[in-house]
Amino acid sequence: MKEITWKTQIKKNTKKLAIWTFLWTSSMALAVYGPKLIWAENVALTIIAVIINALLGVGMILMNIKYLNSLDDLQKKIQLEAMGIALGAGVVGGLSYSLLYETHLITKDVEISFLVIFISVTYLVSILIGQKRYK
Repeated sequence: MKEITWKTQIKKNTKKLAIWTFLWTSSMALAVYGPKLIWAENVALTIIAVIINALLGVGMILMNIKYLNSLDDLQKKIQLEAMGIALGAGVVGGLSYSLLYETHLITKDVEISFLVIFISVTYLVSILIGQKRYK
């Protein structure tokens, strides 16, 4: 039996995480656009799509934990710092954005998608900076 090396295991876990992320993202698109484009506002099908999305989200979270546990200490540190920065930026940025809307300093509706994009970009940039800083 072939022994699985550490690098091989990380590649395998990265691929699995990418698959789970793709499935969850696809199910999100299905839950959002399915009622409008596929099943004509059928409530039962929409509920099923949302439940599937939530279950795939749980699977993605569990795979993310498995992925993080397979990393070495330096990579875990980089990930932890990036997650902390993204969480902080998301909370502060999201609440500030909401406050701007609530105080009528901006009039456009606050969209959760902007917050998700902001958190994602912050996380990605933090990973890249961490990789560069510690290499």
